[in-house]
Amino acid sequence: MRALLIYPLFPPTFWSYNKILELVDRQVLLPPLGLITVAAILPQTWEFKLVDRNVRDVTQAEWDWADLVILSAMIVQQEDLTAQIREAKQRGKLVAVGGPYPTSVPEDCERAGADFLILDEGEITLPMFVEAIENGATSGIFRTSEKPDVTRTPIPRYDLLELDAYDSMSVQFSRGCPFQCEFCDIIVLYGRKPRTKTPTQLLEELAYLYQLGWRRGIFMVDDNFIGNKRNVKLLLKELKIWQANHQYPFRFNTEASVDLAADPELMELMVQCNFDAVFLGIETPDEESLQLTKKFQNTRDSLTETVGKIIEAGLRPMAGFIIGFDGEKKGASDRIVQFVEDAAIPTAMFGMLQALPNTALWQRLEKEGRLRSHGKQDINQSTLMNFEPTRPIEDIAREYIEAFWELYEPETFLDRTYRCFLKLGAPQCKAAFKLPSWVDIRALAIVIWRQGVKRKTRWKFWHHLFGIFRHNPAVWEHYLTVCAHNEHFLEYRQIVRDEIQNQLALFQEQEARTEMVMS
Repeated sequence: MRALLIYPLFPPTFWSYNKILELVDRQVLLPPLGLITVAAILPQTWEFKLVDRNVRDVTQAEWDWADLVILSAMIVQQEDLTAQIREAKQRGKLVAVGGPYPTSVPEDCERAGADFLILDEGEITLPMFVEAIENGATSGIFRTSEKPDVTRTPIPRYDLLELDAYDSMSVQFSRGCPFQCEFCDIIVLYGRKPRTKTPTQLLEELAYLYQLGWRRGIFMVDDNFIGNKRNVKLLLKELKIWQANHQYPFRFNTEASVDLAADPELMELMVQCNFDAVFLGIETPDEESLQLTKKFQNTRDSLTETVGKIIEAGLRPMAGFIIGFDGEKKGASDRIVQFVEDAAIPTAMFGMLQALPNTALWQRLEKEGRLRSHGKQDINQSTLMNFEPTRPIEDIAREYIEAFWELYEPETFLDRTYRCFLKLGAPQCKAAFKLPSWVDIRALAIVIWRQGVKRKTRWKFWHHLFGIFRHNPAVWEHYLTVCAHNEHFLEYRQIVRDEIQNQLALFQEQEARTEMVMS
């Protein structure tokens, strides 16, 4: 069986980082970990080719070669996923789809023409699919309510990737999250009992990447890396030794709940393993909204102090924020901006609340008759809410645009990043020395030219850079890297403003037409 694995296009998003990737001559931030894991689970007697459409398009030769086309996607990729399903069917190929989006909304893929729906977690449903296709089946739906033992998941087929195209690699240690946030689909897809791989298993994956020549960043893609603190500490204790023995070839970042700050031992272990950043789901500083959405873990301690502890431990915070919760009071975005400034969080992902399929929020809104457009979902930051909020959508959209713009105002961003790095705990790992590449030198020169010469940020840029050299010199490379991130956000904030304003205008026009018909 010749299987062609296709990963659909992402639209521009907060995390696409296009402008930054251009600086370092790379095309995509992260690879399709799901698809290369699928390739490892399927029979290794099969032949595989993988095309990430965010890197390049599928060639005619690859289409001709394939007996079977396999696609996986997240919700934000839905448009290109359905386009690729149709393209494959027009070429007479058998098409199988799986992953988070098909699992959540399988009917969309059925309508597009997919032959096989391999839903839920592939460790269980892929063998069911293989048995069916070996018995001559040309269609089928494979589902399970069982959660697989991930200690039996094989090493992903990293060899199928065009490694030079990616800025970071993806590795997964655990699935599931112990919390019950109303808007989150992770607990729907993967459950509330975190399942982890063994330390040996994870180190074998890292060793394989090392063998393939990878020497850059790795994103631990767990939706809550510390969901099972006992097991993650066991991993980190072994990873610490492995990293030291290999002269720290990888730097890591990940996602975690804010209770990370309550565990100094865990933070210290992460820093000792060369973790340098962590994404936190803060959502809002408004405690009433946190209570309503059942994000109780964020209400136990001062969020500003929590972020401060994480910074002082040596982990740069990235954080997610949401506007549009039920009962939210006017000025919610201003309170978020003020919190980001007070906590000195350089990178703040900001979006309007979306009801994701099958979540507790989706079910509640469906019962209340508040879902819009038959519940169409989108998790991008440039999309209006897909339900009726409790305050005017026009007010939420205006606040959102203004806040996103303010967060990434160049001077504001530099000031906030500077304050963060002044108190960022020093790294504890020393990688083997290597001469900077021409690409890295060129990228640094472009950032210095734009932010330190061309723009009005020039005075702040040099003042802050010399301040870092003086007060916290161990973090200067990390600091400059984050300064460069605003090259992306400067462009993306304009995309957000334009698209939200366009969608709001269309929404108001539709509302006016509806009102005319009703009258």
